[in-house]
Amino acid sequence: MKTKNLLMLLLLAALWGPSFLLIKVAVAEIPPITLIVGRVGLAAILLYAILRLGGGNLPRPGRIWLPLAVVALFQTTLPFVLLSWAEQYVDSVLAAILNGLTPLFTILLAHLLTTDDKLTPAKATGVALGLIGVLFFVAPSMQSGLQASTWGILALIVMAASYGFALVYARKHLNHLPSIVTPTGQMVLSTLFLLPLAMVIDQPFNQPTPSRQAIGAVVALAVFGTALAFIVYYRLLKSAPASYVSMVTYLVPVIGILLGVVILGERLAWTDYAGFGLILLGILIVNGAFRSLRLPRFRKQSTRPSGQRASK
Repeated sequence: MKTKNLLMLLLLAALWGPSFLLIKVAVAEIPPITLIVGRVGLAAILLYAILRLGGGNLPRPGRIWLPLAVVALFQTTLPFVLLSWAEQYVDSVLAAILNGLTPLFTILLAHLLTTDDKLTPAKATGVALGLIGVLFFVAPSMQSGLQASTWGILALIVMAASYGFALVYARKHLNHLPSIVTPTGQMVLSTLFLLPLAMVIDQPFNQPTPSRQAIGAVVALAVFGTALAFIVYYRLLKSAPASYVSMVTYLVPVIGILLGVVILGERLAWTDYAGFGLILLGILIVNGAFRSLRLPRFRKQSTRPSGQRASK
């Protein structure tokens, strides 16, 4: 099960890793909130089609839609908007660091709100190593200085806290639903939440028609970075605690760097290798990979002559 969880975590990171590149391509021509609506709206259509082809359907109107609405608000709607807004005022390097606060918020909230995902020294160590690994990745870019506003920093901190809360809340209140139902309901509600904002703020009908490249980026975001990614996300959440699932945050920059090597021919620095090693070590620790290891115990050799009994 631990190996399966690790493979799903890597797959989830691979699906989310290219998202930042795709967003950068699309947002050059499409306003931020309109981009998000296109992303979650197309994902909702695809997920619903998969759900119906599998013989399933969305829940009937009732109480279950309240936790779905909470997750839709805190997992997609609020953080997506905050990230799009904050990156206008905060360097992407600092955004990556603050996004790394997600596992910290997750383990703290899981400790407070759940009974089966308590904070342990191993989890704290693993999360700390992961965050240090992220710092190694961004260290070269930090040497030139960082640009940020106070409100931009606060927005990214709230975004990380929102992700952490949604993780813990979804595992506690939605884990009984099929893995395809939860993301479908979430994306439908997120679309309904965001569509009015896009119409009022972005006014997409007054914008020029995007290029095929920008539209293709949105479609790729919807299919791989949203629909398929959230199917894997919720399947992983059924078998792993929220604190472990949140570690995917640290793997996403790794995928981004590997894409730069493969697509752009970039070369890895020693800080990249160190960062990847620390992140992988942190994930293995949180996953309990070293829990079964025990240091050998040596019995003290007796100096008593053979056959001699101890006196009482």
